[in-house]
Amino acid sequence: MLAAAGAVAVLAGGLAWLATRRVGAVRHRSRAARNARLLGVGAKATGDFALHRARRLFADADRRQRLDVEFEMRTAQQVADALGHMKGALMKLGQMASYLDQGLPDHVRAALADLQHNAPPMSAELAAGMIERELGSPPEAVFLEWDPRPIASASIGQVHRAITHDGRAVAVKVQYPGVDEAVAADLGNVGLLFAGMGQLFPALEPGPLVDELRARLVEELDYRNEARNQTMFAEFYASHPFIHVPRVVEKHSTRRVLTTELAEGVRWDEMLQWDQLERNLAAETIYRFAFGSLYRLHVFNGDPHPGNYLFRPGGRVTFLDFGLVKHFELDALLGFERMIRAMVLEPDLAEFRRVVEEIGFLKPGMPFTDEEVGDYFGHFYEFVMEDGVCTITPEYASETVRRFFDTSGPYGDIMKAANVPASMVIIQRINLGLYAIFGEMGATANWRRLAEEIWPFVDASPSTAMGVEIARWQRERREIPA
Repeated sequence: MLAAAGAVAVLAGGLAWLATRRVGAVRHRSRAARNARLLGVGAKATGDFALHRARRLFADADRRQRLDVEFEMRTAQQVADALGHMKGALMKLGQMASYLDQGLPDHVRAALADLQHNAPPMSAELAAGMIERELGSPPEAVFLEWDPRPIASASIGQVHRAITHDGRAVAVKVQYPGVDEAVAADLGNVGLLFAGMGQLFPALEPGPLVDELRARLVEELDYRNEARNQTMFAEFYASHPFIHVPRVVEKHSTRRVLTTELAEGVRWDEMLQWDQLERNLAAETIYRFAFGSLYRLHVFNGDPHPGNYLFRPGGRVTFLDFGLVKHFELDALLGFERMIRAMVLEPDLAEFRRVVEEIGFLKPGMPFTDEEVGDYFGHFYEFVMEDGVCTITPEYASETVRRFFDTSGPYGDIMKAANVPASMVIIQRINLGLYAIFGEMGATANWRRLAEEIWPFVDASPSTAMGVEIARWQRERREIPA
């Protein structure tokens, strides 16, 4: 764990000197400048680690443990401060690290957790200036009331409360000035990153993958694209008994400002204090939203992390942030169906292998048996394989991450031979993100029956009380005249 904390510091970089400064704008926008700052934190972390090792030599076992924890906490906080001030794609990396793998020490994950919705904000003056440039007047004129203090801040923008002149409470997301340049600088390193990964994963085709990531992240910078996505989801889930998507206020939305209805609910950390029944209901709603949107709406909201949910009792969840949305063609959905049929519904490992080879996850003719291929990929279907109650554990989530990245384990040879087709890049956030948060929730359900309700090629009857209410909502929608 100590080595992991040090490695994260070296990777993320040492912008600790920025931690004491409030963000005025997104600083160090150029690729060279941001790389230099990353190397700077890496150098500081390396120096601190050397000093820490020296201190451990003269400490007893109990003292060494305390020194280790203190070093991990200090290093993780430096990384969080650095990434929070840098904004952009690198901050997204810190957000993912905060919840992705349960193997990180709790105090390390806690230091990074604030990046989910409490990154250091830009000044009130800069936020007001962006509103005036985008909407034509200062926020105090555009809105009846404007709160200069942000209620949330993240990788690309921060959110303020306001009240419109017609009396609606709204959330106004304001993009950080210069964040587009910062993201462009970070994306300049993506090709190098995947070139390096190619040394570990020889079958990985980096070109299409990098192009897909760049396209999706550039889309996320345009709030007009996010407004279209959010409107689509809001209309599809209008009046849903459990899923809520705030509506967009188009009059006050532009490329760099997005205004939506103000939503109510508690944040992730508070929801985790609820009893297990409530957590299970929240997980069921998130599961229905993710896979229901995929199979019924043919889109996937590609940023499932804890900062993008607001929770209310009884399984009611508000979904936020629709900048990273992947639209799927029917051919891709048919591929998902064929994999599910061959692995889960009508098990046939030879057919499953043919499908994953055809889609591009594995090259044909690799020296693995069908059973070995099924054993590796079968993990991702494990919790829907049996008709019974199953808990998604932190260990399951961590194993999922390892099956993507740990080539030293028993599946290393298959991992080195595997690929991620460009069309499937964003959907892998289900495996990496969604199941990680379910593991932290201890989410428990009969996932097989839930899945069979959602899969349109099964379309089973409701299996839970929530499912019954949703089926009623669906019938009522069909009865409303067009």
